[in-house]
Amino acid sequence: MALQWMILTYVVAAEAVIALLLTLPSPKLIKSRLVSLISLILQPAMFIVPFAAFQLLDIYWKNEHRLMCTGEICTAAERDRYEKSIYKAQRNAVLCAAACLLYWCVYRICRYYKEIQSLEEVEKRYKDQ
Repeated sequence: MALQWMILTYVVAAEAVIALLLTLPSPKLIKSRLVSLISLILQPAMFIVPFAAFQLLDIYWKNEHRLMCTGEICTAAERDRYEKSIYKAQRNAVLCAAACLLYWCVYRICRYYKEIQSLEEVEKRYKDQ
């Protein structure tokens, strides 16, 4: 069960590193190569959005069908286990949201950089005329 969360954690970490690399100042040549490489990776990396959505649905389903342990019938160990499962579900939901948000941020950063490059080319053509 924990394998999908490890995969999602590594993907979120990789997306965060990529976003950091894209936002750091660097020479134009390195930045353009980096953006073109990441743009090629973005299409196959789109799998993370439906994967995270499926994991969110799984969290929701488990939350709806979880046994409630709030009364005096529960022992202290059962109550601790219940609270721990709630905290894990919350953590995993934040992880899913972060995966989607970081993917969108990397996509928009690449797209903005490409738009800036095309505008610079248009400006250069107008200056040459």
